[in-house]
Amino acid sequence: MEFKNTDAFIQENFLLQNKTAERLFFENAISMPIIDYHNHLPPDVIAANQPFEGINEIWLDGDHYKWRAMRSLGIPEKFITGKDVSNKEKFDRWAYTVPFTAGNPLFHWTHLELHRYFDIKTLLQPSTSSAIFEETNRQLMDLTPKGLLNKMKVEMLCTTDDPIDDLSYHQVIAESDEKGPEVLPGFRPDNIFGIEGDQYLDYVKALGDVTETEIQDLDSLLVALKTRVNYFHQNGCRISDHGLEFTHAVDFTHAEANTVLKNRIGGILPSVDESNRFNSCLLYELFVMYFDFGWTQQLHLGALRGNNQKLKRQLGADVGCDSIGDFDQAKNLSKLLGMLNENNKLTNTILYNLNPAMNEVFATMPGNFNNDKVEIQWGTAWWFLDQKDGMELQMKTLSNMGLLSKFIGMLTDSRSFLSFPRHEYFRRLLCNMIGNDIENGLLPNDLVFFGKMVENICYNNLKEFIKYKN
Repeated sequence: MEFKNTDAFIQENFLLQNKTAERLFFENAISMPIIDYHNHLPPDVIAANQPFEGINEIWLDGDHYKWRAMRSLGIPEKFITGKDVSNKEKFDRWAYTVPFTAGNPLFHWTHLELHRYFDIKTLLQPSTSSAIFEETNRQLMDLTPKGLLNKMKVEMLCTTDDPIDDLSYHQVIAESDEKGPEVLPGFRPDNIFGIEGDQYLDYVKALGDVTETEIQDLDSLLVALKTRVNYFHQNGCRISDHGLEFTHAVDFTHAEANTVLKNRIGGILPSVDESNRFNSCLLYELFVMYFDFGWTQQLHLGALRGNNQKLKRQLGADVGCDSIGDFDQAKNLSKLLGMLNENNKLTNTILYNLNPAMNEVFATMPGNFNNDKVEIQWGTAWWFLDQKDGMELQMKTLSNMGLLSKFIGMLTDSRSFLSFPRHEYFRRLLCNMIGNDIENGLLPNDLVFFGKMVENICYNNLKEFIKYKN
């Protein structure tokens, strides 16, 4: 399959369906800097700030969105993640795939990225693959990671870092005189919740080693974790993140959680009930720490990960075999937030759902706990939902059941340095939604008011919410 007309379809008014939407985007949204408060960019690459080896390194390697599309088309795995085929062969297979992605967000993202970073306006497909491969590689010889981030006006970004990471690359970035965004660590302690796993005690030992703590019980584990929270804080971290199937919030006592951990250290595997009690205790205690340090905390809920066990064994995690899960969410989430609120330990929180059937649940949960000191936000459409319909539905649901005007906007959640036009994509959809309502008489025609609202959603609300300068 090929398009006969390879001219760019992404015009100046892309996704903007009326003049009011265009004014909001070009007069207000487009100029706002980017704060990307959750992504998976490698800090070592930013610290080195060297030109990339080629387009495959920056665009195809590690991008499980593209991998899933190529597998769905039946492309052999060797052309997706294999080591024994050339970069050109892999790129050609991606170019072959692109026309088949029409209607998928990958089609829009692919051409936005080619346009915004490389000024390439032709459609990527087999007939244009060689020319685009050569041109992107030519330009990348002079492009550095910080240069790409500066091009998109990225002011600050938060990476995703394990508690045992030494943050040395963040320190190099902070001390560098090269122009670039502020790069802050994000505290992601997911590995401490896998108490039933084969590698759990190895991880606990690594945590003990890095904190010079002999972890023998719950108290010493919490001391070690607080030591790392403090270390992250000293290195600029102001945000945590948890990627969980569901919120751990069953009834627990410290004595019960302590017994579970001591038994595990002694070689006794916990039951499902014991794991839930331990995890619930640990999550609560971590959230108390985040409050004490004045951090923002995030909960990414609902992913069913590693479904293709064979592929997971071959390639590891995060290789494109995850999907939306159908876990219960409301009761446990309410219980955890309620416990923290009851004990005056609830800090600013961002909640994300992967299952769109939970949109209304997540839209209404923040209103239960918001007050003059604490703000709970329903985060932007995430992962499988960060496409046109998903983002529009999230914003419309938030508008109906919360305050769209206070929304903290978009993030990339990406491992790619070329993913930042997703902020533009979101901003165009936001302006189009408001513009349509104005032109249809559902909102007053006050572009000063709504222009400021757009600027707040794109940037100002988030900067105030995270308070990453303190």
